Amino acid sequence: MKLPDKQHSTNYFNTFILVAVDCKATVGQAPALNKGQKTVAYRQFELLAPKPYQFTSDEVLFQVYADKNDLTENEYTEARQAFFAKGQPCFRTSPLAKQLGWGIHCDKDGKIALYGIETPQYQTLHDDPSIKKVKAMRNAKPQ
Repeated sequence: MKLPDKQHSTNYFNTFILVAVDCKATVGQAPALNKGQKTVAYRQFELLAPKPYQFTSDEVLFQVYADKNDLTENEYTEARQAFFAKGQPCFRTSPLAKQLGWGIHCDKDGKIALYGIETPQYQTLHDDPSIKKVKAMRNAKPQ
């Protein structure tokens, strides 16, 4: 199988992904299971919450994909190349930032951490002029 030459990335650097403007959450909320199953948001939160600045966006998104598809570690290299051969939605589309009240900070190395909208850290990152800001995608189109 010929693997693609071009690899896409979802990583941001020195960037803060703000909570979506139409997010109803006033505090960062832990995702719930859906009918006993882990959702994408649940899996992302499970990786990020206990380990801030340990993973890049690409690492989290691929690990969620790998876990969801029951890949073995032996399958990771080829599966990762195939996964990033096409563009993937970045964390601006994550329910964590769109619906659950989490800002996502990407440091200078692309490592990410979650900050609840109610926290002083969220406000500090929001107000820091040296950090690029991008908004999470809206949940609905504006009327």
